[in-house]
Amino acid sequence: MADKKFNPESLMMSYGYKPELSVGSIKCPIYQTSTFTFPNAEFGKRLFSVAYGLEEAVENEPTGLIYSRLNNPDLQILEERLTLWDNAEEAAVFDSGMAAITTVLLEFLQPGDTLLCSTPTYGGTDHFINHILKKFKIDALFFQAGASEEEIRQIIEDSGKKDSLRLIYIETPANPTNALIDIEMCSKLANEFGGDETCFLAVDNTYMGPIWSNPIDHGADLVLYSATKYIGGHSDLIAGACLGNAEVIRRVKGMRTFLGNMADAWTGWLLMRSLETLKVRMEAQARGAEIVANYLAKHPKIERVYYLGFIDPSHSDYAIYQRQYSSAGAMLSFDIKGGEKEAFTFLNNLKLIKLAVSLGGTESLAQHPFSMTHADVDPETKNRNSVTEKLIRISIGIENGDDLVTDIAQALEKV
Repeated sequence: MADKKFNPESLMMSYGYKPELSVGSIKCPIYQTSTFTFPNAEFGKRLFSVAYGLEEAVENEPTGLIYSRLNNPDLQILEERLTLWDNAEEAAVFDSGMAAITTVLLEFLQPGDTLLCSTPTYGGTDHFINHILKKFKIDALFFQAGASEEEIRQIIEDSGKKDSLRLIYIETPANPTNALIDIEMCSKLANEFGGDETCFLAVDNTYMGPIWSNPIDHGADLVLYSATKYIGGHSDLIAGACLGNAEVIRRVKGMRTFLGNMADAWTGWLLMRSLETLKVRMEAQARGAEIVANYLAKHPKIERVYYLGFIDPSHSDYAIYQRQYSSAGAMLSFDIKGGEKEAFTFLNNLKLIKLAVSLGGTESLAQHPFSMTHADVDPETKNRNSVTEKLIRISIGIENGDDLVTDIAQALEKV
């Protein structure tokens, strides 16, 4: 195993992989197998005893392979490499971002518990919390991005559920407006409430992606990703990831085993391929986003640009931005003058930028959150969080920034 003293972008090529175990192959092979043989029955017994918690693993005991629903070399190596970007002890990879999110919610919440969630959140997360968790008699409280510590504390106190609070779930930067939430503040609240039991803090870091942000360093217990986005980054796979300390990830993996929603070997191999170029892709995307944002900010048909690089130093979000992020990232949204008609006209006239949902890929994508990714979110909640009919979201890819501006300019001419 390579020495951790090297930077993560260097370790992405080799960390956790031993070529001598795979006939010298420079790249980890795809272990396209459902099950693994045991050298003897005693070895198999030991593996199952540890897997089911009947016995404790001893220090430095190698993880044995049983069945690909439990573990697979491609996933094990991938999970080791993912920890490097987030300063995490362990990681768990899933077959989608929603699989990661829902597994965490189901593992850390049970009937009678209370969840505190930020808004706005991704539409799928919002639906699961408001429609699925209710079936399990799990209550949810909500606070708007930008709320102060005192305001959030008051929401918890007024609910009468402070002792049943078991999980705080935040999405920062928020999708699709780049609204920021102070992770350290939420960690403080998690430590304050929950009665005699632990309240955990989960942070969905998908919108920013790894590299530019490390939520664990600011008090997060769990960091969640749709790995489809920057980590995968080529719009050719679906995956999710959860990172944290060994104890919480053990719980997450336990639930994952019985839900059966881990990623497969092929997806694991593709994600390892993508990790090798993650930093150079994200750097190029961030450069392009800055060029596009600066153009949009001066255009007469644009009312407002939601871009982290434009936060006023006098605004309370600026201190959060400076503390939590090392880049403005590659996501931006903007309000076009008018409403749905003008937004759709713009979207329908793009040529280089593709009209599609998702984000973090090599190609630039544009969409209409109000009627697409956030269609199922309560209209009042959407409007309160600036997710209106005039809002357009763009995920910047690795194309030439000036070419993206040219495409945006000609589409705006049609509005």
